[in-house]
Amino acid sequence: MEIKSKANGIIKVLPVDVDQHVEVGAVLVELDRENLMAHVREARATLQAAKAAQQGAEAQYEKSKVEAEGPDVEFARKTYTRASNLFDRKLIAQSELEQASTSMEQAENRQKAAQSQLSIARAHVAETAANVAQAQAATDRADEELANATIRAPIRGTILARDVEIGSPVSSILNMGSAATPVVIMGDISQVFVRGKVDETEIGSLRLNQPARIKVETFKDRTFQGRVTQISPMGVERDNVTNFEVRVSIENPGNELKANMTANAEIVLEERPNSLIVPEAAINYDSKRNASVDVVDSSARTGRKRVSITTGISNGTRTQVLQGLKEGDRVVLPN
Repeated sequence: MEIKSKANGIIKVLPVDVDQHVEVGAVLVELDRENLMAHVREARATLQAAKAAQQGAEAQYEKSKVEAEGPDVEFARKTYTRASNLFDRKLIAQSELEQASTSMEQAENRQKAAQSQLSIARAHVAETAANVAQAQAATDRADEELANATIRAPIRGTILARDVEIGSPVSSILNMGSAATPVVIMGDISQVFVRGKVDETEIGSLRLNQPARIKVETFKDRTFQGRVTQISPMGVERDNVTNFEVRVSIENPGNELKANMTANAEIVLEERPNSLIVPEAAINYDSKRNASVDVVDSSARTGRKRVSITTGISNGTRTQVLQGLKEGDRVVLPN
């Protein structure tokens, strides 16, 4: 598994090394957090200012709503009506009536102005709410970038490769995609697998959990045991030959087997212990697929004689002989 960073930055802490075992959640890399923390503080300050502006807009809206209801208009109208009655009865002067009329007009004008400002105040509240949402998103993004500065192990496993050092720049996978900087390669090698190709003529004989014998170049004298754990449902044609990918898993408790080792896997379709076998290359077949081999015979003019045999199962390189030979017979291989 190739581990890449979601954040851009410079590596400040690098606590793991190659061949080190780590648990899930262990810190693999920490990027320099100074600039990221500054972005977080800036985003939080912007959010705080946006919330304050929203509160101010809501207060102004409530004030405009009260003024739009015109609580003093009714009182001014009643005052004018009373003054008009008193003036008709010649109990007050003309100036007092005019003053009451002016007060009523002013109250009505204030109400009309407040009503026109109410829609503006409502729009301002919506605008400040949007600013708060935008500032909150920026803050969440800054917090996430700060969290992404710490890269943790997603699985329990072993560090297989590490191509970065303290001070190395790291590019974000969110920005660079597959071109982003690989931080480490890790995997669980307590169980490894061999991936190989099987011809379409033989794929029908394979089943999951079939046993397999695996040999690697590193341990030439040892055979590791495994099982078929995956058979591809789709073949791949190349050079007019269709092959299917097959995976054979091998228990590796001592971690002796390493990633990318060259291996050969032999899947056991059928097993016949204590059988007499000969190399497949030594067998000759006639047009009717009757099998025969040449055995060493010093009395023959050519030093060999051909013997008909009955064959059993074969793995492609070695074939079981049921009749026609006995143990110790020497067969002749082709040049």
